[in-house]
Amino acid sequence: MPEKVLIYSRFPKALMLRIGERFDLLDAGGKPPNEVFPQAELAGLRAMITAGSTPLGGEAMDRMPKLGAIVCYGTGYDGVDLKAAASRNIAVGHSPGANAASVADIAMTLMLAATRRLLVADHYVRSGDWAAAKPSPMMRPRAGMPGRKIGIFGMGEIGRKIASRAAAFEAEVGYFSRSRHDVPYQFFDSLAALADWCSVLIIAVRAGAETHHAVNADILKRLGEEGTVVNIARGSVIDEAALVQALADKTIAGAGLDVYASEPHRPDALTAFPNVVFTPHIGGHTLESHTAMQDCVIANLTAFFEGRPLAHPVS
Repeated sequence: MPEKVLIYSRFPKALMLRIGERFDLLDAGGKPPNEVFPQAELAGLRAMITAGSTPLGGEAMDRMPKLGAIVCYGTGYDGVDLKAAASRNIAVGHSPGANAASVADIAMTLMLAATRRLLVADHYVRSGDWAAAKPSPMMRPRAGMPGRKIGIFGMGEIGRKIASRAAAFEAEVGYFSRSRHDVPYQFFDSLAALADWCSVLIIAVRAGAETHHAVNADILKRLGEEGTVVNIARGSVIDEAALVQALADKTIAGAGLDVYASEPHRPDALTAFPNVVFTPHIGGHTLESHTAMQDCVIANLTAFFEGRPLAHPVS
């Protein structure tokens, strides 16, 4: 008989089909599980699947006293209270590197769209302004990629793939992370130093207390009036109010954003700027990435129910 697994976050049903072939899934539809299922049923559950960004604290864990595994669909796990899980002997797993290539691709897409003003150019054609030879200051020539200095905040799996893609565009690549890595890119010992050096800052760092609002007004000022910031990590890493002010004051040239401070609500103050490009947190949203993430979820759950350590534990 298949083991029961709670789906804690809201997921499209299509993403759970493969997992549902192996396990008996109880889908809470993103609602508090105690509002959907009787406590007697929750009390017997031993494992759950969640989105890493969904808040999951000790109180929710206590509703499932037999809970032994929290499996995050995706690489992130910032919403999970890891201390609360550890104190309850609950293992936490994720999908490390499963979506790294597709997230790196969207980072490059946003960078190119923002620096080359693709949305502005699209409107210039659609509106008829190009045919009318109407002058547009937003269409002035801008710096291309060869020789451009691209700074990457974070050098994990995603950061490395971004770096290799940026290097292929004949750009210079630098990075800042908690430690120096064996990579052929220039290392900076602080985020401030990296921002002083680069003209594009790509955020690829994990969310957490140490990175909350790490990209603040000072970092944006250091990036400069020709600078662009791209965020494919978590919305919490950028001080969104500071970003709005930097764009309004022309402290920076533009931004490309796949993540936001409050998702899925649109950042209204930012949508007024034509030099900002938005995507709805689709960095890892490719067929290949979802297959890889589902593989990791299945491997983690299988290992847990067989009494083995998780295949992909959060360390």
